[in-house]
Amino acid sequence: MKNSRIYGAALLAVGIIILGLCIRWGINDFANKDRKVTVKGLSEKVVEADKVTWPVVFKEMGNDLPELYDRIARKQQTIKSFLLKNGVKDSEMEFNAPRVVDMNAERYSVNQKPYRYNITSTITVTSRNVKLVRSIIARQGELLKQGIAIVEGDYDSQIVYEYVSFQNMKPKMMQEAIANAETTAKQFAENSHSELNKIVSADQGQFSIDNRDQNTPYIKKVRVVTTVTYSLKN
Repeated sequence: MKNSRIYGAALLAVGIIILGLCIRWGINDFANKDRKVTVKGLSEKVVEADKVTWPVVFKEMGNDLPELYDRIARKQQTIKSFLLKNGVKDSEMEFNAPRVVDMNAERYSVNQKPYRYNITSTITVTSRNVKLVRSIIARQGELLKQGIAIVEGDYDSQIVYEYVSFQNMKPKMMQEAIANAETTAKQFAENSHSELNKIVSADQGQFSIDNRDQNTPYIKKVRVVTTVTYSLKN
């Protein structure tokens, strides 16, 4: 009988201790539930473009349309031969339809034009061999010796450099961004005499690809910023 009382008292004591601990943990959780820190993590890489789109544009002016089309066809073949000789593949070239402007049909034109027709021809080169195409662009003046002047494209016909392989580096960059955010959060927790707890929420963030600067559009800067919220504890 006496042993039963002792055993019952021991169980009661253990229950009271467990209840006290639970109450304490609950109070701590309640006290810390609003203690959070939100930080941003950054990952940034500088890479070379791996795709280039080069509109090769030239113009012809005159009054005789059939003659103009013959001249354009000859120059297109000359440009094609030049590109093939320098390493551009036939599959990387696209011949666009010539764009014809009838100068006499211009509504707001008041001056008599020396030529009636202004025809723009474009051969679009699209390649993953960026270095090769850049070297050809630098030597396009060689076409002048053959009577072909490559003109700078309009606003919608600029040379475009892209970095299309960034999907392969996204996972690693996300890891770096989150690690960067965690380092910042740990420093904040240390300064506030707290400990970093679990992640409450995280924003994956968006990737951006921009030119490193205006002078080297073939050099790209890949960037991602992620936002992470951590809970803090004493």
